[in-house]
Amino acid sequence: MTGYLASFEQGMREALAEAGGSGEDVPVGAVVLDGAGAVIGLGHNEREADADPTAHAEILAIRAAGRARGNWRLDHCTLFVTLEPCTMCAGAVLAARLPRLVYGAHDPRAGAAGSVWDVLHDPRLGEPVEVVSGVLEAECAALLRDFFERRR
Repeated sequence: MTGYLASFEQGMREALAEAGGSGEDVPVGAVVLDGAGAVIGLGHNEREADADPTAHAEILAIRAAGRARGNWRLDHCTLFVTLEPCTMCAGAVLAARLPRLVYGAHDPRAGAAGSVWDVLHDPRLGEPVEVVSGVLEAECAALLRDFFERRR
């Protein structure tokens, strides 16, 4: 990986490490970095652990970042996530005013950042979000593939 995509590799490695804490949940990790590159929010799927359908990695990382900043507006921040966000999480990206999303693996079933829907570029929903996809895609996809193979 070279150039622009390579500049996002470290943030995605942080998200991959966070995905390891998902336990019985689908291993998805998310990290919010501030404009200086400091981690201000971490999250991994906790739907099963918390019996909470909204406990997606992205939601938890965004909540943590808002608390860390003392503000729900996450301008000048970047969300890194190992799997393309669903519609709920894409809506949270817009609500938090995140200007950039970086994700690893595409979600052909429920992806809302360009695969199935393109929520983050719908002009009716506000400012478009810069979406960078495919960062460490093979590693992110392998994490999910291995998880589902073990469950079968």
